[in-house]
Amino acid sequence: MRLTRLISWIFWVGVTIPGISVVSGQTFPSKPIRIVTGAAGGGADFVGRLIAQGVSASLNQSVLIENRGGALVIPVQAVSKAPPDGYTLLLYSNGMWTLPFMQKVPYDPAKDFLPVTLATSQPNILVVHPSVPVKSVKELVAQAKARPGALNYATGPAGIPIHLAAELLKRMAGVNIAPVFYKGSAAALTAVISGEVNLMFPTATQMIAYRQSDKLRSLAVTSAQPSALAPGLPTIASSGFPGYEVVSLFFFLAPAGTPAAIVNRLNQEIVQVLNRPDIKERLFKAGVEAMPSTPEQVTSAMKVEMATMGKLIKDIGLRAD
Repeated sequence: MRLTRLISWIFWVGVTIPGISVVSGQTFPSKPIRIVTGAAGGGADFVGRLIAQGVSASLNQSVLIENRGGALVIPVQAVSKAPPDGYTLLLYSNGMWTLPFMQKVPYDPAKDFLPVTLATSQPNILVVHPSVPVKSVKELVAQAKARPGALNYATGPAGIPIHLAAELLKRMAGVNIAPVFYKGSAAALTAVISGEVNLMFPTATQMIAYRQSDKLRSLAVTSAQPSALAPGLPTIASSGFPGYEVVSLFFFLAPAGTPAAIVNRLNQEIVQVLNRPDIKERLFKAGVEAMPSTPEQVTSAMKVEMATMGKLIKDIGLRAD
């Protein structure tokens, strides 16, 4: 019994015994860490660089951002094939969870990665052009039911949160509101501001410049609970559609097989940075909220979203462009 306890203790602290190399979170890291994410200048890039600075100082080791532009699958696949040693992390959005429902992808979000922590969260905000005579979600739904197909909503490419947010409300409310697709969400928002399209579900980040503007009328927020990013707005869930929730998440993942001690160390370091008041403030000003979590909470978020959005995507027959 004593020998069994001694061997277990040796493996826990990471001591190397003949023929067996055991990695310890206490000796990690001994070389630079790479955070792989999307194109430079995007939301994940901003979040990654902010966190990388803090983690680098805490670990006394370089933490580098590696931008992989192009298709979503490029950075995701790169990390799924990286050595599971904690020196390569993925920082990405929940789009990697929903994309497999729309097209064949070279990775399995549940099997090829280990969760580290959530990083940030931001809701979408349901807005209408001022010419649309509604001031609440209930009034919007009533008008959509009275005039099926008369209203339309602007969105970027199929499958992104601003698109799924609209389709989820349509599904839950049983209404027909026609989508109008644009190349990007910025062009979609411009179309609503100009009155070309009736409504949209832009992100909180996109709405920063229009919080006090009379160019758009905000009706509700898509998070499950009221958001400080959209002060004073009710949730869609509390407006007659319990269970409605759409949020954009950024999170950290490690390749499957990464030792638990290292995953826990990475979680500890990243969460510590995300809990800093100055980091929270900088993120909030950019339109997102810090969302430090346990690895288990990442898994839970993934399962819930894959169940909800997976069903929605299948029901409406959505395929990626």
